Amino acid sequence: MFDSITGQTQHIPSNHAVPMLISTSAQLALVTAVVVPVLFFTGALPEVPTMIAFVAEAPGPPPPPPPPAPTATRATPAQARPTPSPDAAPVEPPSTIAPERPIDEGDIGVPGGVEGGIPGGVVGGVVGGLLSEIPPPPPAAAPPPPPRAPLRVGGQIKPPELTHRVEPIYPEIAVNARVRGTVILEAQVDKEGHVVALTVLRSGNPLLDGAAIAAVKQWRYRPLILNGQPEQFVLTVVLTFNLQDS
Repeated sequence: MFDSITGQTQHIPSNHAVPMLISTSAQLALVTAVVVPVLFFTGALPEVPTMIAFVAEAPGPPPPPPPPAPTATRATPAQARPTPSPDAAPVEPPSTIAPERPIDEGDIGVPGGVEGGIPGGVVGGVVGGLLSEIPPPPPAAAPPPPPRAPLRVGGQIKPPELTHRVEPIYPEIAVNARVRGTVILEAQVDKEGHVVALTVLRSGNPLLDGAAIAAVKQWRYRPLILNGQPEQFVLTVVLTFNLQDS
């Protein structure tokens, strides 16, 4: 056979052809004897299923639950009906309205009261009792504190600045009479800085006092601020009246 592939063919001598033919026939008979029974038994074998399914029977419904135990019935106590009080207001309107009868001194009191009770009391009494007399009125509110007295300027309290000054007018009669003098005034100034009162502490001459008062009344000061609040104050003013010698 290999000689056929390579192209080199060798002829078998005729004396070896018979044994080769016998060998080939024997091999064919052996193969037939082995293969044919195998094919025969293979066709008789049962087919194996590719998938096996197991179906289980569904369980039956569960048994019903047992009935509940009977509960003991509790007897509800009978509620006592409230007894209406004779002093309670009526719920239904009366069919007739009777006129009120005058009250006698012997009829003062209510059923259930006690001897020596107070008119207008409550049956059974009140804890602490009722006041037999009208309580005194509450005390009146305290009056507001009086206004603070004006502060005197001096020492640590410096006089505020004078913002408007009017010079006194020399009286003509005093000029003709050659009257000279010094007038000392005490001026009271309000919280806005206005002069509200003047007092003559020292008179230079009655002719000069009026002129000094009329001038100082027109003076204006800055408000005196103490602890953030405006305050009234008092200060001393000195005015001198003098004539030039001609």
